[in-house]
Amino acid sequence: MDLLRNKGFDKSKWTQLPRDVVIGHDALTQLPAVCDDLSLGSRVLVVTGSHTLKIAGETVLRLLQEPYSAETFIADTISPAIVRKGEKAAAGSDFLIGVGGGRVIDTAKIVSYNLEKQFISIPTAASHDGIASASATVPSRRQSHSLKAHPPAAIIADTGIIASAPHRLLASGCADIISNYTAVLDWELARRLRGEPVSEYAFTLSRMTAEILVKNADLIRPHQEESAWIVTKALVSSGVAMSIAGSSRPASGGEHKFSHALDRLAPGKGLHGEKCGIGTIITMYLHGGDWRGIRDSLRRIGAPTTPAEIGIDDETAVRALLAAKEIRPERFTILDMGLTRESAESLITMLYKE
Repeated sequence: MDLLRNKGFDKSKWTQLPRDVVIGHDALTQLPAVCDDLSLGSRVLVVTGSHTLKIAGETVLRLLQEPYSAETFIADTISPAIVRKGEKAAAGSDFLIGVGGGRVIDTAKIVSYNLEKQFISIPTAASHDGIASASATVPSRRQSHSLKAHPPAAIIADTGIIASAPHRLLASGCADIISNYTAVLDWELARRLRGEPVSEYAFTLSRMTAEILVKNADLIRPHQEESAWIVTKALVSSGVAMSIAGSSRPASGGEHKFSHALDRLAPGKGLHGEKCGIGTIITMYLHGGDWRGIRDSLRRIGAPTTPAEIGIDDETAVRALLAAKEIRPERFTILDMGLTRESAESLITMLYKE
């Protein structure tokens, strides 16, 4: 998808990380202090959704009083047309603030990248690691496109707001983090078979983040701020790992290709993290790892573990496994090793067995 502005060739490698990260109860009240610390300017465009405007956006606008001048841009969906409208709305702004879920924050991320302006991420739910990463996902008619932009200059995650969101969103965020387990295994496989370079720091941070979440699966409970705290910290750590690596490799392997294949075959079915979690069970089995342990952790968190739980029939899931190799073919994973239809059918059947 030709959506990001081409900034020319640069032989140097930049590692961009959030400068300020504030996570906790009533963290949103720290917004003026964060803006003052970052010294990004006084004119700000607040990108939010119709629903999230009421949840947190109006509070953000109240907090941004003198010396700040704030305008609002509503992004209830994400598309090239919305991004172009956002760029026009942000033309006179010094920086942006994304207040909402993944689509809102990804819109702010792409607009800020294209206009070479910084943005602050204020998530209202912890459903996937896009709240802290440099990657943005933009859906098209046939599939979702992952674009590399830049990470937020700051993240303000109010655990009271995040804990009040539907538990399904938090469980999806957990599944997205747990998928780091197999993402790094695929990365290591690509190093052994294709000579792909691996960042040991990013590899270790990503795997450790997944391990901590699996270890604390019993602490992930609906509408608990402690749960929101644990998951949000994990999502930020995952985003940092991707920034260190300079790509989404530490958190995106075959399980993500399976998820994106499902986006194409069954659009609108299941959340991103939910589909990645199911893909993680499958790819962990193929790697010879503890797939039952992964499945058990997802169940304890409250995330789905079968296609049926997200309204996808088994035949579609089989087709997604077989089509996964067509998604980002340059990214080698265990699903690129040559699955047969019979094997794919067995893998989907396995998900339902105890």
